[in-house]
Amino acid sequence: MKAISYSRYGGPEVLAFGEVRDPKVGPDSVLVKVRAAAVNPVDWKAREGYLEPLFEAAFPVVPGWDVSGVVVRAGVAVSEFDVGDEVIGYVREDFLSRGTFAEYVAAPLRTLARKPRNLSFEEAAGLPLAGLTAYQVLIKRLRVRRGETILVHAAAGGVGSLAVQLGVHLGARVIGTASESNHDFVRSLGGEPVTYGDGLGDRVRGLASEGVNAVFDTVGGDALKVSANLLAPEGRLVSIADGDVVTYGGRYYFVRPDPEDLQHLSELAEQGVVSVHVSETFPLERAADAHRLNQEGRTRGKIVVTVDWEAESA
Repeated sequence: MKAISYSRYGGPEVLAFGEVRDPKVGPDSVLVKVRAAAVNPVDWKAREGYLEPLFEAAFPVVPGWDVSGVVVRAGVAVSEFDVGDEVIGYVREDFLSRGTFAEYVAAPLRTLARKPRNLSFEEAAGLPLAGLTAYQVLIKRLRVRRGETILVHAAAGGVGSLAVQLGVHLGARVIGTASESNHDFVRSLGGEPVTYGDGLGDRVRGLASEGVNAVFDTVGGDALKVSANLLAPEGRLVSIADGDVVTYGGRYYFVRPDPEDLQHLSELAEQGVVSVHVSETFPLERAADAHRLNQEGRTRGKIVVTVDWEAESA
C-alpha cells in the first residue's frame, strides 16, 4: 500500500511517500480504508524523536494517530463493526510504527467509534485525539461543573476549540486565549477571547475578578505561572503541554484511547454540540507540508491529510 513513512528521526524532510507493507489484521482489530487523517503536534514531536523515552520506534514508522475511514475487513473476534461501517479512531498503540498516514490502517477495537454522520471524513478525522483530550481533561481531570468559569489556552487550536465547545456544553463560562485574528472564531464557539502576551493576567481578571475555577493549559511555559496566579480558591490546573505544571500544584495529562468516550464525542458531534474546523487539507503525498504547517503552531482548528480514493480508482 501507499503510505508516508520515516526511517530515522528528523525534520519533515525524512518523510517519504511510497510503498510499505500491508498491515496485518489481528483478532481484535479491523482494517480501515483511510479517507482522512488529522495532523497533531504529537506527530512531528514523535518524528523528531521527542517521544523516544515513551514509545519504542519500529522503523520504518508510518506517522499519524487520528483517522476516519471505512471498515473493509474485520478481525475474527470482532462483532462491533461490519464491512462498510464508517469509523473514526485515535489509533495509538504502545509503539511507533503502524500509523494512519496510509491507504489502510489496522485499528484495534479499543481505538475506534462510529463516525458522526453529519461530519465529512475530513472533519471527522480531526475529532478523535483533540476531542478525547478536551473531553477527558474537562470531565475526568478538571471535573468542570455548571456555573464555573474556566480558562482555556490556545482556544482557537485543535484541542482548544473543542474544549471551548465542550465547556460551554457543560454549562461553564469559558474564557479563551487567542490571537486577535481568532477572537471572532472563539466567540463563535461560545467563548470569551482574551489576547496572549504581557498583561494576560490583568485581562482575565478584568473578565473574572475573583479568578477562574479551572485552567486547561495547552501551551506550557510562561502560561503556567500566569494560570496558577489566576486560580480561585480550590481552583484546578491541568496541562497537556508541560510537565512543570506539577510545580504550580497542577497535573499533567496525556490522552488515552477510550472507545466509550470517543463514541460519546461522536454523538455530541451529531447533536451539534461540537464541530471541527478544518483549516487546510493536503493530499497524502504532501504530508510533509502538512507537518511543516502544523509545526508553526498557529493553526486555527485542524490540518488534515486526505487519501484520494476516487483518483485511485479512476
